[in-house]
Parts: sequence; C-alpha cells; structure tokens
Amino acid sequence: MGHARGASGAVTLFVCGDVMTGRGIDQALPHPCSPELYESYVHDARDYVSLAEAANGAIPRPVEFPYIWGAALEELTRFAPEVRLVNLETAITRHDAPWPTKGINYRMHPDNAPCLKAAGINCCALANNHVLDWGREGLDDTCRVLDRLGIARCGAGQDESEAMRPACLEPVPGNRVLVWSIGSTDSGIPADWAAGPKRPGVWLARKASARGAEVLAERIGAEKRPGDLAVVSIHWGGNWGYRIPNGHRAFARRLVEAGADLIHGHSSHHPRGMELYRGRPILYGCGDFINDYEGIGGHEEFRPELTLMYFLRFAPGTDAPPEMWMTPLRMARFSLHRADADDTRWLLDLLNRESHRDMPRFSLDAEGRLFVRLPH
Repeated sequence: MGHARGASGAVTLFVCGDVMTGRGIDQALPHPCSPELYESYVHDARDYVSLAEAANGAIPRPVEFPYIWGAALEELTRFAPEVRLVNLETAITRHDAPWPTKGINYRMHPDNAPCLKAAGINCCALANNHVLDWGREGLDDTCRVLDRLGIARCGAGQDESEAMRPACLEPVPGNRVLVWSIGSTDSGIPADWAAGPKRPGVWLARKASARGAEVLAERIGAEKRPGDLAVVSIHWGGNWGYRIPNGHRAFARRLVEAGADLIHGHSSHHPRGMELYRGRPILYGCGDFINDYEGIGGHEEFRPELTLMYFLRFAPGTDAPPEMWMTPLRMARFSLHRADADDTRWLLDLLNRESHRDMPRFSLDAEGRLFVRLPH
C-alpha cells in the first residue's frame, strides 16, 4: 500500500500520543530550564538524561531541535499532513513555583519551544494533567509562547470560554478543521484546574460524564459547517492497561453522533485499541510519543518505548471514511527511530487483539507501516 498523496481537496491529519518535552528532554535541548525538581525521589532533571543514557547510550547534548523527532520527520515530509496535532503534556515557562502538592511537574524553557516548529506542529491540545504544573502563571506563559510561534491551541486558557473554544485551521480553502480539547478527571487532572467564568484553567469533564459529552456535542452541532472536519482530542483514563471504560465508549460515540470525525484519545503510556463507529475512528489511547521515561523500570509488558504515528486522510464534505495508516516507532536516546520487524509485528498483534470487534483488521504494507481498510 503506497499511501500516495490524496486527490485535490483531501486533508491529511497527523496525530499522536502525549508529547512531553519537559524535564529531561528540556535539559538535553539547547536552552534548559533550571533543573530543580520537587519529586519524591528525583530532585534534578538532569538525572533523567543520565537514566536514558544508562539504558540506551550517550545523548549528544545539546541536541538540535529536530533531534527529538528523529525518524518521524521523514514520515512527515513524505506524507505532508496539513494538520499536525499533538497533546502537549508540559508547560512552556520559566516560572519557578510548581503547583502545590502536585508531585510531578513538567516544564520546557520557552527558548526550546521551537522544537515544536521543527516538526511543523500546528495545533496543540492543552487539556491535560501537566499543563498547569507550574501554576496559572505557567499556563499563561504556555499560551503566549504558542501564540507567538503561530501554533493553534485549544483546551485551556484564561477562562472557561477560551478553554472551550476550538482551534480552527483551514488547510484547504473553504474546508476548516475544528479541534476541541477536553480532559477528564480520571486522567489525574486536579479538579481545581477547571477553567471558570473568570478563572484560567482547562476544559475539564468529570470522569468523561454524559453531561460533559452533551455540552461538547452541542458545541460541535452549533459550530461545524458543511465541509468542516471536527476533531475532539481527549485526555482520559489511567496510564496502563487496555480496558476501555464503558463511560469512555459512550462519551466518544455521543460525540461522533454529534458530528465528530475523529476522536483523538490520549493519557495511556502505550497504544490502546480503537473503534470504528458510524465510519469514524475512535482512538482510545495513542500512547506516549516523546518523553524522558527511558531507563525507568516497571510495566515493561506494555512496551512503552514503542509508539505510533497516526495518519488519516479525509475527503471533507463527504461521508466517506478516511484512509488510515500508522508508522511504528521506538524511542531511544530521546529520539524516535523506525521500529524493527519484531516490534512492528508486536504492535500489529496488539491492535488486532485490543481493538473493538467491529474494527477491521490491521495489516502491514511493504514498508512496514500498519494500515486498515475502512468500509464504505
């Protein structure tokens, strides 16, 4: 399967799991923050660099901005997706007062933020459990840096209205891509991070509740126009395991019924199964994409070093399901590498085992990518 560029008017989206460019990643980049941490066991962010090097070899510090994306850049160049959406799971700030009692606090120096532009990222979902790690001042810095870089954002802001507003991209004249970002309390987002009428924060739903789904469904129905694509990026659930809670399934399906074309789920540290509902993909957990977790033991059975690039090509204004394929990658030395044949087969078997029974089976193409033919 060649995955050649689509016909005129088609829109290709790239999405992935959590992108955490703080802490050890930030220390490896050219302009690191002060390394102090406030964790129970690790008090210096540089220790995470040392753990990664002990596990997989030396990291040539400082690394250039494109380095962390590694082989992903070749795929982005080849398929040229017009929309490049990530869940940015870190604050971009020099602010030095962490959120009290949070325990784990991620931040990236603002001068390292061009690492996002190195991959052409043009939209960041912010409704997650780390964007306020350095307080509301850190959130304000994050929003200002993304605005300065020309990267659209959604899911957090200076008040509830801003947090609930979709990012709007127009990759094809007349065809918008609207992206909403919402977080669920079961992902570990503190309840007092919720944005209010006069309070900065994130768009927060209590355990992916039915009420939260209805509020978002109403917004999709009110704002989506013919020819638009509607994407919902959701931070939900725990870090480990493959079980999909019934509430998550109901939440996602309600949004598809309201007009969502893609549900982009994240929070799990490894890829989870997916579902096809009314011809629209629901990605329940895309797995981590970039982080500094190398060398940290535990949960090896989930292979958290393996990840996927998800590509979806839509024909806006039609009911046709998207073309969909995934590129398997492996994180090592804070950079992404193409997965070998054994790792690729492991991911293929995982998706076929854990995806919903109505999801067509995944196959491998001649170049080691995973693809699925969605029925019309």
